[in-house]
Amino acid sequence: MPLLQDSSLDTVLRMARKKDLLLDEALCLPEEDRAEIAVKLIESLDGNPDDDVDATWAQEIERRCAAVDAGEAVTSDWEEVRSRIEREIFRR
Repeated sequence: MPLLQDSSLDTVLRMARKKDLLLDEALCLPEEDRAEIAVKLIESLDGNPDDDVDATWAQEIERRCAAVDAGEAVTSDWEEVRSRIEREIFRR
């Protein structure tokens, strides 16, 4: 017995053609429109965000800011960090 009946196979093939046509049309859109579509497609794959994510990040930001204000955080000069990163990248 075949995995798909003829009507199911026809449906699958029609959907594949529609997908290809949709992709071809989307690729002809201006960059800004393609980017908007890409964002929405990626968002549709991400699933539901955790309800606590925003609150947890807000708490972490507050904690880090308090540590900086209290002089407890170890900080680095951006130019030094950037130079170190560039050395590490270009050394490879």
